[in-house]
Amino acid sequence: MKIAMLGLIGLFFGAIIGGIIGVAAGMLWITVFHTTAFEGYSGTLVFYSFMPTGMMLGALIGAIGLGLLAARDRTT
Repeated sequence: MKIAMLGLIGLFFGAIIGGIIGVAAGMLWITVFHTTAFEGYSGTLVFYSFMPTGMMLGALIGAIGLGLLAARDRTT
């Protein structure tokens, strides 16, 4: 039960942090590559491409990381 709960906590916080990192990476992308802002294209790119990708990767990494941390045996 401890492993599952920490996995869900890692999933939640990993998704939040991954979304923030995804937005930051998207803002960096549109700045470096001078993406046009015509009709909101740059905002659409950030919030429909970079943010969901960051959320998925962050959730996966957070869940696996905290799940593995909880699964370690400390009886020895």
